[in-house]
Parts: sequence; structure tokens; C-alpha cells
Amino acid sequence: MNRSVKVYRSSAKPDMYIFVAADEELSRVPEALMKRFGRPIEAMSIELDADVVLARADAVTVLEQIQQEGFYLQMPPATEDWRSEVP
Repeated sequence: MNRSVKVYRSSAKPDMYIFVAADEELSRVPEALMKRFGRPIEAMSIELDADVVLARADAVTVLEQIQQEGFYLQMPPATEDWRSEVP
């Protein structure tokens, strides 16, 4: 499976990204998610297939989610030292 994908970064949450089919853009992303995501800022366009290596996601999983749900949401990485977040 090969697909043209657009990747948007969140204006509200650092390191949060939404991957969508380029021809559908953000049309299938739920409104509630978009409210939490903030203003989408286009980060890149890419031809995605199973052989593409992504930094923090599996390309096959991304493609499957886009086909099934209309988008793939990449969350920020977990903080390694949770103690630094405790007041």
C-alpha cells in the first residue's frame, strides 16, 4: 500500500502530530480532537509505504489507521523521569 500523506503538527501540544491522506486532508478528523489539537500547522508531505522508516511510528500502522479511521495521531513521547513533573 502506497499513499500520499500530509503531516500536521499541533499548535497546542508540542510533539503531537496528525497524519492524514493528502487527498482527504483533515476532513475525517473528529471535531473534538481538532479542538484539543489546536491550529494544525503543515509539517510535511510524504509518500508513505511499508518500507518508509518513521522516527516514532510504524509506517504500516500509520497507513492502516488512516484507511480505517481517517487519521493517525502521534502523541508526544512519555516523559522518562516522571519525578521531574511532581511539585
